Amino acid sequence: MSRKQQLLKRHRRTKRLGLLIALVLLIGIGMLVAWWLPLVLAVLGWIAHEAWFADHLFYSPKDDYQYSFPPYTQRPKVHLVGEHLRLDEGVMLVDDATLVLALQVKSTWLGRFIDPVVELAGGNNPDRQTFERGVNGLRYLNLTGQAHVLSQGQLRLRGRFCRISGEPVLWAFEQPDYHRQRVMVIAPHADDAELAAYGLYSQANEAWIVTLTAGEIEAEHYQQFGLNKVEAARLKGRLRTWDSIAVPRWAGVPEAHCVQLGYFCLQLAAMKAAPSQPMGSREAELNDTRLFRQLNPFALPGDADGAPTWNNLLADLREVLLRARPDVIVLPHPTLDPHPDHICAQEAVLEALKGLDWQPTLLGYANHLHDNDRWPMGDAGHGIALPPAFDSSLAMHPCCLPMSLEQQRDKAMALGMMHDLQPPMPFKRRLRRWIQRLLAGRVPPTYGENEFFRKAVRRHELFWVLKHNDTSTPQK
Repeated sequence: MSRKQQLLKRHRRTKRLGLLIALVLLIGIGMLVAWWLPLVLAVLGWIAHEAWFADHLFYSPKDDYQYSFPPYTQRPKVHLVGEHLRLDEGVMLVDDATLVLALQVKSTWLGRFIDPVVELAGGNNPDRQTFERGVNGLRYLNLTGQAHVLSQGQLRLRGRFCRISGEPVLWAFEQPDYHRQRVMVIAPHADDAELAAYGLYSQANEAWIVTLTAGEIEAEHYQQFGLNKVEAARLKGRLRTWDSIAVPRWAGVPEAHCVQLGYFCLQLAAMKAAPSQPMGSREAELNDTRLFRQLNPFALPGDADGAPTWNNLLADLREVLLRARPDVIVLPHPTLDPHPDHICAQEAVLEALKGLDWQPTLLGYANHLHDNDRWPMGDAGHGIALPPAFDSSLAMHPCCLPMSLEQQRDKAMALGMMHDLQPPMPFKRRLRRWIQRLLAGRVPPTYGENEFFRKAVRRHELFWVLKHNDTSTPQK
């Protein structure tokens, strides 16, 4: 069982216990006061839950984030003077560096019910970064893109529904221009490349998109068309296969650089456990990957028998790596992103790279988190503060790439083309969003209903340097 599954299990057990206690109290109130009062209180309690307590937050908002950055990282001296963040005299910043600022954030009493926000103002590039309701601890703001304003002494930090305090600490991570390199994005499922790295790959000198699975399961939406479970899964897989090949064309990636490996969703871990044994689809009644490979621009080793095995996956990845020879590979982060297919995708790439005569830079991304299903918090278009992290023994090297408003819109349109993000939300989620907008001030995403339109369409794309190219050593 993954850590996220364990956290969800504990969360549901705690919620069931709370509901049982509330039920006993309501029955007691009904017996002692009036029969109708428990019904009114139950409705009010449910509304309060949907407005303020429905987030999956599996840590205390009072916990300090615990980051450890590489020891060679520059730490320009800064001070918070009132609302102004000021550099020491003579300190210079590189404009395109990733800038991270640690400070204490404490919510006001209203910040327990409305998301606390730190506003960055003072130039032509204002930003808002959001934290947990009830926050009271060390947090990390993302100041990437604010170097000029900060150097001019004009950057102001202002808390809304929170206060900022303490002596701030600034880190500056210089980085090469990854847009000028040959970039390969590894997507466990169609849309993962767009969610994580559309801004990067759409501007790269050369880009490749390699999607590992057809993403065919959980096809209930397509059963509404009168299809049975197997037919719906196959249709969904074909549609997402098409998406993985066609949508990158919106960003200018040639069709010859878009590859779909066609393995089956949530089966990568089973494949890895028995590398030579085929692992068929859970829902599509398929044991052959070739149905989902028909749009590929060239043949792959796994096409010989279509067997969904780990050995075939590694052979396919090696073939694509040798053909593309990327300078940079963008892939799921090994500890931040808990999805089992994402974990296995990262492991497969590392295994496929062994023994090759060059080693690219590896950038990690996280489209899902273990312990906060709302991160990145805040609204579409806002900045991305660093995610929760509580293991200071892991060295983390952030790499943040800004996105213009035009690039954000193009990214949103790319996500809108993805069939998996198109179905309308269930009624309960729609009602919850309406309640949260009314009572908690949360703004629904501008470009589409799916929550990923809020999470992914931001002024930053955040990556983590896992391994530099041949001249450097991997992060531990």
